[in-house]
Amino acid sequence: MLRSSYWNKIQTGASILSLLYLPQVLCCSSSLSSASKASTPTMSSQAPLPSPPVAKKVEHKMEMFGDVRVDNYYWLRDDSRSDPEMLAYLKQENEYFDAIMCGTKKVDEEIFAELRGRIKEDDITAPLRKGSYYYYVRTLEGKEYVQHCRRLIPNSEAPFSVYDTMETGPDAPAEHVILDENVKAQDQAYYHIGAFQVSPNGKLVAYAEDTKGDEIYTVHVIDVETGAPVGKPLVGVTGYVEWAGDETLVYITMDKILRPDKVWLHKLGADQSNDTCLYHEKDDTFSLDLHASESKKYLFIASESKMTRFVFYLDVSKPEELRVLTPRVVGVDTSVSHRGDHFFIQRRTDELFNSELLACPVENTSETTVLIPHRESVKIQNFQLFTDYLVMYEREAGLPKITTFRLPDVEEPLKSLQGGKSVEFIDPIYSVDPSESPYSSSILRFHYSSLRTPPSVYDYDMNTGISVLKKIEPVLGGFDTNNYVTERKWATASDGTHIPISIVYRKNLVKLDGSDPLLLYGYGSYEICIDPSFSSSRLSLLDRGFIYAIAHVRGGGEMGRPWYENGKFLKKKNTFTDFIASAEYLIENKYCTKEKLIINGRSAGGLLMGAVLNMRPDLFKAVVAGVPFVDVLTTMLDPTIPLTTSEWEEWGDPRKEEFYFYMKSYSPVDNVMAQNYPNVLITAGLHDPRVMYSEPAKFVAKLRDMKTDDNILLFKCELGAGHFSKSGRFERLQEDAFTYTFMLKALNMIPGFGAGKS
Repeated sequence: MLRSSYWNKIQTGASILSLLYLPQVLCCSSSLSSASKASTPTMSSQAPLPSPPVAKKVEHKMEMFGDVRVDNYYWLRDDSRSDPEMLAYLKQENEYFDAIMCGTKKVDEEIFAELRGRIKEDDITAPLRKGSYYYYVRTLEGKEYVQHCRRLIPNSEAPFSVYDTMETGPDAPAEHVILDENVKAQDQAYYHIGAFQVSPNGKLVAYAEDTKGDEIYTVHVIDVETGAPVGKPLVGVTGYVEWAGDETLVYITMDKILRPDKVWLHKLGADQSNDTCLYHEKDDTFSLDLHASESKKYLFIASESKMTRFVFYLDVSKPEELRVLTPRVVGVDTSVSHRGDHFFIQRRTDELFNSELLACPVENTSETTVLIPHRESVKIQNFQLFTDYLVMYEREAGLPKITTFRLPDVEEPLKSLQGGKSVEFIDPIYSVDPSESPYSSSILRFHYSSLRTPPSVYDYDMNTGISVLKKIEPVLGGFDTNNYVTERKWATASDGTHIPISIVYRKNLVKLDGSDPLLLYGYGSYEICIDPSFSSSRLSLLDRGFIYAIAHVRGGGEMGRPWYENGKFLKKKNTFTDFIASAEYLIENKYCTKEKLIINGRSAGGLLMGAVLNMRPDLFKAVVAGVPFVDVLTTMLDPTIPLTTSEWEEWGDPRKEEFYFYMKSYSPVDNVMAQNYPNVLITAGLHDPRVMYSEPAKFVAKLRDMKTDDNILLFKCELGAGHFSKSGRFERLQEDAFTYTFMLKALNMIPGFGAGKS
């Protein structure tokens, strides 16, 4: 049972002495609109900077509970994303960004070359043995996208082993490219495959593609060998699609607010209009998801809110029959899978807040046995089943752990499990994620990395306890993990709570006397764990003497379910004050000073950035907020916007007075004031279905109007992308490059960067 929502994880030094001085910034400014009304700023004694765009003001009043809010920039919201005046404003902002950053173009190009230079462009992933084939993904030199490939196994009947190796020599079976995304992405500004599912007999593939970034997919079915299409594509669907046998697909569609609400049964060759709706979730605070059991004998359709989750199942041999496995009970969250004659159920309640694991017979789902009881200090995060083994993914003291249990023979009764075996890891702080593994084997595959260890794929033999490294991401350019130090520190919040901080730096460059630049990252929502993982891009900062830190603030799930509960609803401000406490700890302990501290967060982490920016603008030199959720109150009052209804159980329902005023007290757009702000970079995606582009656009416009400083404020909106930036692997590096360049500018590490109101 690999429940995907648990695993969403929203990256060689060179001399910078040759970087350009800022007077040349004007080389890109001629395209800016002459309509800009702001006075021309200056930067120290250098030539004048171009004027920033000024969004027009159109008064829009909103009243509730006797409280009146005025949003002068409400007009920027356009659900069709096609309003000419709105698009013209976004383009002006992009042009202004280009103008301000133009003088550092060589820096940007240098950093981009570093980022790309660390990547082995022609490579393959660790092959996964399935049936008669090894499946893997290949990247090609100079290409943005991947190829999906497979290769025949000469002796596919041989037992699985951690030492299995795919043959690649001249006498090996030929590689077959099933799908080349580079071909499919031609003439597309954006291209992403959200599902790639091989049929049980290995003859067909169903894949879901998104060509806008709005996460609305089209599902194609092709013949694996010939690539020929099979039937007509399924349009307007989610990325949830599974095979139910070799001739049937199950998939999910969305309603008008992009909430996954209907599950469908599709027979190959039939028209989509004739598909059977198996279930319609009408409660708009719930959304559907879909996954297959590791045994591939059952599909599970779950309907979930932020507090409640219940599950249906269907036997793939009888896919028309959808049955209830766990009933809908408010406050009870269940996730399930299957092995032999039993379903396995992970169950969380208010009392069992870190979850327990149950089993029940397939023929009598009400007869449950507790296999692993609830523990207050250990959170069950996920589980995975094999023919003879159970694998538990858990968290204790802020760190992930993997424990394996030998199961009794299928025909024997299940009872409580004892004597689990733990997998050992090499770093003091790290990240571990599950991977698809061969169900009928004793081989567990998992992904591992740390702040100094590149992404690695291990095969672990649950019989012997032997781990074998199958693949480690190559990092070119002379990278040596021994040059870097990782630490776990603890800040103390205002209420006495200890906040874990993960830290990495290059030991021969950092002095730890307060003079080092530091980038502090934070998220803190949805119970998501931001575990310390590797980024080759981040080396461009570490190798310039930066310290990188992650504040594991409340609202995330790093320290168990209560960690999340104490950072949501009417306790959401704990997320922000935890982050501020973490920043203050790093300053007090001489990791940096205020003048050397930059903070960064994306999406809900962008809300964190916006909130602390208003609360403590004096504490930071610069802020980078990616696709930030900053117009919290207005968005949560509008049920026509995607995600709003399902998020009332995360943030609260502001149609209730208590939540309204609490939310207003921290919503970044509502709390911009006339004060000095640090340097700020904000990004957005025009087609983002999760955080509408208009939220960061309004935030920027209001900041420009009210801030009293001369620091830089930049806004870059990708007009051909969604929530996750551009889709090409090198295109994404471009965002890292200009972000890092902005950070260097903000810290005056690029000569010529000074003051200038923007």
